[in-house]
Amino acid sequence: MAEEHFDVLTKSGEKTGLTKPRGEIHRDGDYHRAVHVWIFVESTRELLLQLRSDDKDSWPGQWDISSAGHISAGDPSLVSAQRELQEELGVKLPKDAFEKIFVFLQECVTNDGKFINNEFNDVYLVTVLHPIPLEAFTLQVEEVSAVKYIPYEDYRKFLAKEDPAYVPYDVKGEYGKLFDIIRQRCQVNTEARVLSLQKQLQRYSPVTLEANLTELSEADQKALSLIVKAAKIVDDIFYEQVWHSNPALRDWLKDHANVSELDKLKWDYFLINKSPWSSLDENEAFLTTADSAVKLLPEATKSISGWKGLEYRAAFPLTKPPGANFYPPDMDKTEFTLWLNSLTEEQKHVVTGFFSIIKRLSEANQDASLSDHLASSIENLPDSKLDLYSIPYSEIYRPFLTKASELLHKAGDLVSTPSLKKLLHSKAEAFLSNEYYESDIAWMDLDSKLDITIGPYETYEDEIFGYKASFETFIGIRDDKATADLKLFGDNLKLLEDNLPLDKVYKSADVSAAPIRVIQLIYNSGDVKGPQTVAYNLPNDEKIVKDRGTSMVMLKNVQEAKFEHILKPIAEIIISKEQRGYVDFDSFFTHTICHECCHGIGPHTITLPDGQSSTVRKELQDVHSAMEEAKADIVGLWALKFLITKGLLSKSMLESMYVSFLAGCFRSIRFGLTEAHGKGQALQFNWLYEKGAFVFHEDSTFSVDFAKVESAVESLSQEILTIQGRGDKNAATSLLNKYCTITGPLKTALEKLESVKVPVDISPTFPLADALMK
Repeated sequence: MAEEHFDVLTKSGEKTGLTKPRGEIHRDGDYHRAVHVWIFVESTRELLLQLRSDDKDSWPGQWDISSAGHISAGDPSLVSAQRELQEELGVKLPKDAFEKIFVFLQECVTNDGKFINNEFNDVYLVTVLHPIPLEAFTLQVEEVSAVKYIPYEDYRKFLAKEDPAYVPYDVKGEYGKLFDIIRQRCQVNTEARVLSLQKQLQRYSPVTLEANLTELSEADQKALSLIVKAAKIVDDIFYEQVWHSNPALRDWLKDHANVSELDKLKWDYFLINKSPWSSLDENEAFLTTADSAVKLLPEATKSISGWKGLEYRAAFPLTKPPGANFYPPDMDKTEFTLWLNSLTEEQKHVVTGFFSIIKRLSEANQDASLSDHLASSIENLPDSKLDLYSIPYSEIYRPFLTKASELLHKAGDLVSTPSLKKLLHSKAEAFLSNEYYESDIAWMDLDSKLDITIGPYETYEDEIFGYKASFETFIGIRDDKATADLKLFGDNLKLLEDNLPLDKVYKSADVSAAPIRVIQLIYNSGDVKGPQTVAYNLPNDEKIVKDRGTSMVMLKNVQEAKFEHILKPIAEIIISKEQRGYVDFDSFFTHTICHECCHGIGPHTITLPDGQSSTVRKELQDVHSAMEEAKADIVGLWALKFLITKGLLSKSMLESMYVSFLAGCFRSIRFGLTEAHGKGQALQFNWLYEKGAFVFHEDSTFSVDFAKVESAVESLSQEILTIQGRGDKNAATSLLNKYCTITGPLKTALEKLESVKVPVDISPTFPLADALMK
């Protein structure tokens, strides 16, 4: 039998693209990967241990992890964990039973220096409700001599005193996380958890958002109910995009919401975040696998008389996957880049585009739900030893998109407005073809009282590259008067581009006026978790931006709610008494308009130093969203001053726009520094504070130094725009690392807002949409 090969890793744990035989790996001390799988029994608080065979080349005859093994070259971590557990113990479990809790780097030398083990171990926890009978296991005799259960605290004590019967692990070091995680779940204080979730929920102010439907025709009102149903389906797609077992967790929490007060709070907070990770807490998990669904597997092991089978908790990771469900959870950037470099230019465009996800061939071969997509997805890819392939959204989400497409076609048949009819039919077709260009052009040309945005747009969930778009829906009634009042901004977009504080070489020659629509929101779905957006500027597709520019939609009733419930209370506490009166809704609303306008100007398609054409998004990758939000904000402030100077806006707005912006900084930073808007706002605040434009007073309030703020705004605008124009990711990362921090004065202000319980954001309900669904 040929010797097993492993991937050779760097010291930081990324694939090098090289493989070597097992013997050479341990002879040469190469870094490689392995999996540790622990079976934990919830009811008895025990861990399952295996006794290593006397023939093992390391730690023979000692008690060790439930199951463990190397990851063969090209194999994914999770598949390896499943395989090792089945081979060694005869336990066959689906992937949602495995909770990856941390990665442990083990560096040691044994066997008189002949066995060098530099191993990155993906540590998984499988939580079963009750002990699996020992006779249900099928042991791989050449690997495992016996198994036993042991209380987790007793096992920790044996390791702490280095008992020779047990394979050594440093429980005072990184491996101690295993016992800390288990202890936290075993020592749950229900009252404390209730109080904690109540506190998290109190950061959101409940608001009801409605609009007047009487201005809609009877046909449009009938169509509206179909569109809301399609939006509900979009919500289902987004739940799946966030994390593969997210829909199952949602259904479990919903079904158990009435069991206790704690269960109700879990469900309420899950609905806001649309995942087990809290948006306002740097995506820290507010649930654990111990809160998750219980599943029964009668045939996971040998059948034992009188035992109904294995019951386990459906697992989810403690840390939110940075690639969401767009990429394999164990894929790193190096692996993706190696694969990307093997593709044609056309294939590269697809796999780095908005509308595809990346999967593993090895997983598809084991997963019946993926195997149907496999043949069509890889038939045009080159032969490669790499384990990745792409699937278009139209294939992976086809069951959802087929239903949504049917609903939109029916709605399109009902409406009378030509532009809305075209939008609904073209979007319905795009769902099934995966070609969104025409439907996005139709969205930009929309001229209808009923305003619809539906489809995959924003890329915030993809924190690895910022490539993949999440599905979302916004349904509103157009505010005709407010829309007419804002035509000024779209008409002057080219003027703003020409006068940006930016070297001419980076400016866009062709900038189209950005149409602006103001709506009263009546329903949203999909990628609208956590903090609610007040406006959006779409599409993000650089080809459309180059050809046609962008369009903006302002959610006026959302903005009014945020101003009343959040910005005004912030100003009362944080802004100095002398400047508090400058904070007004018109300035807040107008800067939001300029923010969205400024997404459409500045560098998008760029020329790199080597002459190659690219885009800012592709060059800045995971830091693009934060930089783009910061750009839109600060350049928006610059643009307001420019329009005032040109006599296009009233001079009376000058002071109020700066002070309202200052108050708004605290609103956005409270979203957290893992969120693009929060990151961008921290960058701006700290830059302006450093330049003396923002002043901190002894009474812990802030004010604007009007003599310094203009130059500070212009200097930061130039810095960000130039970085984007150059596609300089290193410079962008450096800027964010330096300024995206909670400095002393900022911390004082945030603690002050927390102490008086000023809401961080709103949590909307939509009674009109709910009524249409009945």
